[in-house]
Amino acid sequence: MKTILITGATSGIGRESAKQLGADGHHLVLVGRSESKLAAVAEEVRAAGAGQVDTLVADFESLDSIRALAAEVRERYDRVDVLVNNAGTVYADRTLTGDGFEATFAVNHLSGFLLTESLKDVLVASAPARIVNTASVGHYDGTMDFDDLGYEKGYFVMRAYTRSKLANVLYTRSLARELDGTGVTVNALHPGAVATRIWSHAPWYARPALAVAKLFMRSPAKGGQTITYLAASPEVDGKTGLYFDNNKPKEPSKLAQDDAVGERLRAESARLVGLG
Repeated sequence: MKTILITGATSGIGRESAKQLGADGHHLVLVGRSESKLAAVAEEVRAAGAGQVDTLVADFESLDSIRALAAEVRERYDRVDVLVNNAGTVYADRTLTGDGFEATFAVNHLSGFLLTESLKDVLVASAPARIVNTASVGHYDGTMDFDDLGYEKGYFVMRAYTRSKLANVLYTRSLARELDGTGVTVNALHPGAVATRIWSHAPWYARPALAVAKLFMRSPAKGGQTITYLAASPEVDGKTGLYFDNNKPKEPSKLAQDDAVGERLRAESARLVGLG
């Protein structure tokens, strides 16, 4: 039985993957913003057969909340076998978090980065362990302007989203290089085009098209299988630094393969979240 921590666990692919992993009898630690939603999902995961289910509340728009989450995890658990960074969002208009960061980038990258860095030693001590990052095919369109990471100029919903997803893949590859040989693997995934609530913040003019597109999207359960595969399948034992699509490694964008950009992103991310 593995101890698996999943962020963004109260809806969409995170919720479905939690139920799938619960069915295999694992110990699930579910993270979300709403206590009531966490309680409801926890009941579903227990009913699926999970060996143990715990819930932790955290707001990924707040770095202090992430620091508190990491501290609670360290206090409550001796080991974490799998960390799934799945929390995500997108904003139609440029929005700032209480920390002053553009919210899409903060939620989709910075908070997951801070949580992972804060639990890295726990994962190494738990090896063999896995880190799974929910990215997107959208990263192929992503750019990385270190002079304006938060799109103070030229904000557009998809530009912000694809940049945050590119950051996921860059961080995955960089962290995999660092942890090579420790027994901790790090991989990213595209869950497919999934009909989830993440697009509820899309601009009004895009919603009719999205309503039609959702008719052809994967179900959250199907999308969740991609997380489940990377979290628990023996087929990916020892595989690291990869980007998966349809449960198969796929070459990421050229920019995502630029190791210098990946290292600069990590250094800048560490500075922004206050890590030495």
